Amino acid sequence: MLMSILLTAGYALMGAGIGAGIVAIGAGLGIGRIGGQAMESIARQPEAAGKIQGAMLIIAALIEVVSLFAAVICLLIALNIAEIQ
Repeated sequence: MLMSILLTAGYALMGAGIGAGIVAIGAGLGIGRIGGQAMESIARQPEAAGKIQGAMLIIAALIEVVSLFAAVICLLIALNIAEIQ
C-alpha cells in the first residue's frame, strides 16, 4: 500500500517536471519562430517594421503568459503531491 502511494507520487513528480520542461521548450520554439518570421518580414518590407515589431512583441508576450501559466500548474501539482507524502 505505502509502496504504491510512493510510486504514484514519484510518477506524478516526474510528470510535473517533464511537463514544465516541455512547456519551456515549446515557448522557446514559438518565440524563436516568431522572431525569425518577423525579421524575414521586416527584410521584405522595411516600411512596415513598426507594425511588425509591435505585433511580434504582443504575440511573444502572450506565449510567455501561457507558458508561465502551464509551468505554474506543473509546480502546483508537484507541491500538492509533495504535501500528500
